[in-house]
Amino acid sequence: MSTIETMTCTQDASKGPGEQPYKYAHLLPYFSQDTYPPLIPYEHVDPGFRALNHLDPRTFLKDATSVIELTPNLGTEVRGIRLTDLDGDGRDQLALEVARRGLMVFRDQPDFIDQSPEAYLEWGRHFGRLHIHPTSGHPKEYPEIHLVYKDANTTFNFEIQDSITTTVWHSDVSYELQPPGLTTFFLLSQPSTGGDTLFTSQVSTLKKLSPSFVAFLRTLSAVHSGAEQANFSRSGKRGGIVRREPVENVHPLVRRHPVTGEEALYVNRQFTRRIVGLKREESETILKFLYDHIDKSGDLQARVKWEPGTVVLWDNRVTAHSAIVDYGDSKERRHGARITPQGERPIPACDGLKLPN
Repeated sequence: MSTIETMTCTQDASKGPGEQPYKYAHLLPYFSQDTYPPLIPYEHVDPGFRALNHLDPRTFLKDATSVIELTPNLGTEVRGIRLTDLDGDGRDQLALEVARRGLMVFRDQPDFIDQSPEAYLEWGRHFGRLHIHPTSGHPKEYPEIHLVYKDANTTFNFEIQDSITTTVWHSDVSYELQPPGLTTFFLLSQPSTGGDTLFTSQVSTLKKLSPSFVAFLRTLSAVHSGAEQANFSRSGKRGGIVRREPVENVHPLVRRHPVTGEEALYVNRQFTRRIVGLKREESETILKFLYDHIDKSGDLQARVKWEPGTVVLWDNRVTAHSAIVDYGDSKERRHGARITPQGERPIPACDGLKLPN
């Protein structure tokens, strides 16, 4: 890592006129000009594997006062347990349950949110090596904590303004060789209404397709690229920082979850660029069809409405999500933190599919 002394951060965001100091000012976006070398591969062992040997891998939910399935195939809302009370065994079970349900929403978690940044990192490392985002803001001295931030005067998000919608389905940083697995996200400050997050099950989107088409998709791989995101920052937006040079990696269109064995569609409009081995028109036609299928599948989606104290966990390997930026006119702050452990290199659903070394 190299360091340049010039640094930027949010201006006047910690306290407005006549306001009390912002409780989470220490977690405001900070943009150092530190640079990092390319990521190197590492061996990821998913903690959900350990829970498979448990007599009841849902024991961690035994004291919950409410466990509600948000939809039949995606999402569970839980009340009455504290994430901070989970030991290693409980966290293993949590990883397995998130893999199976795709999304879990834990309400009433102020103890988790009000922990120190060091505690966030300790939590995340149980699930894998922590990812440092190449362009986003982070709390000062904690680059492993990815921040989203928008208020009346500033935005430090990857937001495209020249579109009729703010909905952009994606799986986080899918351009990495080893993209994230279990991911934790929570809001520190939120608008009084709006700012929800949409999720969709990529297991279910795949199952909606005809078997013969799925069989074809299983033979394909696609390029995922971080170049556009990096260029967005290089243009002076978000914070103007690119800490690690953008990469492109090839992943299977259909991946297999290492623990559950479920197969999931693995393309997203934000980072997938082209299908390997197909002519441009062929690739664009198939990707457009798949993107439209994801966009339109309301029967496969869940919408998380944020309330104070909410912590959301999802498995980036089997879901996609999109923020809803519908609160801009309110001028209210939306400030969130994401803990993003990396998983394994995506495993092709087709055993014979060859990927670049």
